[in-house]
Amino acid sequence: MSRFVPYLAEEAIERDAASLIGEYERARGVMIEPPVPVEDIVEKYLKLRIEFDDMHARHNIPRPPNGQPDILGAIYGDGSIFIDESLDPEENPTREGRYRFTLAHEGGGHWRLHQHLIVQNTAQASFLDAASEPKFICRSSEAKERVEWQADFYASCLLMPRKMVFAMWDDLFPDRKQRVLQPEKPIAHAFVEVPRIHASVGDFDISETEDEALERFCKPLAERFVVSPIAMRIRLEKLGLLHRVVPLQQLLSGR
Repeated sequence: MSRFVPYLAEEAIERDAASLIGEYERARGVMIEPPVPVEDIVEKYLKLRIEFDDMHARHNIPRPPNGQPDILGAIYGDGSIFIDESLDPEENPTREGRYRFTLAHEGGGHWRLHQHLIVQNTAQASFLDAASEPKFICRSSEAKERVEWQADFYASCLLMPRKMVFAMWDDLFPDRKQRVLQPEKPIAHAFVEVPRIHASVGDFDISETEDEALERFCKPLAERFVVSPIAMRIRLEKLGLLHRVVPLQQLLSGR
């Protein structure tokens, strides 16, 4: 389904996610600390309904050969959100981070940023299928259209708010320095290095990939925010707290 979605600056998306948290805090009379209560925000504040289902069976689309879901979630015109049953955190606790991100993507990103499209599409549909047809389907295999990227970025900002991430960083790392993946060849820079793990088992050398090393570093933070290490790594890189290479300006300055 191709839909025109206007450009939104990252600052505008992040600002709306922060506003949603502020609205929830005022409505509930609480001050949020990590992890962000995304279920309460979606169900009790935004008044959306959350259901689990086999999303492939629901939409008559075969699962990939590996058996993993390609359709993770969808939002419907009546304000209901369906999430694939494989992400149910009560049945599969190890998928809780993925569940929370999918919920924030659908109930935060799409509902807050693209509600005009949901309402428009619902108004154009017949009464009978207005609620039964999904307005947005989250598929892990599809290239990110602008509308999906915006919802993903919103989810990241909602689950890992800038102020909370910086506060947690300062708490865990009193030096407040940015981290950088240990360069293959030593160079002078002002950051603290994230070591790469190399090991030998018999005749085999085992080395972490860049992503594996960075996500291992991110795991304690990810556990605090109840997100996946992948999501935490992407957020820290976006905020400039974590780098996979020494930034060019550092090299040019000779620091």
